[in-house]
Amino acid sequence: MEARQPPSMLTKWGLATQSWGARMPKYMAIISYTAEGLKGLIDKGGTARVDASRELLANVGGSLESFYFALGTDDAYIVCDLPDNAAAAATSMTVAATGTVVNRMVPLLTADEVDRAAAAKPSFRPAGA
Repeated sequence: MEARQPPSMLTKWGLATQSWGARMPKYMAIISYTAEGLKGLIDKGGTARVDASRELLANVGGSLESFYFALGTDDAYIVCDLPDNAAAAATSMTVAATGTVVNRMVPLLTADEVDRAAAAKPSFRPAGA
């Protein structure tokens, strides 16, 4: 029986993709549409935005977990898995460069990651100390 090969570690942009068994970092994109972006949303509908987001994330080795539209200051919340901060930055910059959205990409931490951070207790000397 032929052994399965692991997935490629590089996408066409040179960004690392998830290796087998590794947990990919999770991010939340907070989206606010510009007037031009809202015109496109009205014209093509919400499903088209979800599909476009899924495709963008796949292009950098990521995946879409959830996409919710909202009312108020923020127009959408997207939770996704991405290989690393470079992939997160690439997606954020690509979308922002269109001029149709303003977005923030927020890294999400698991409880275990917070526990490890709390346990680290690095030393720090405050300014003026």
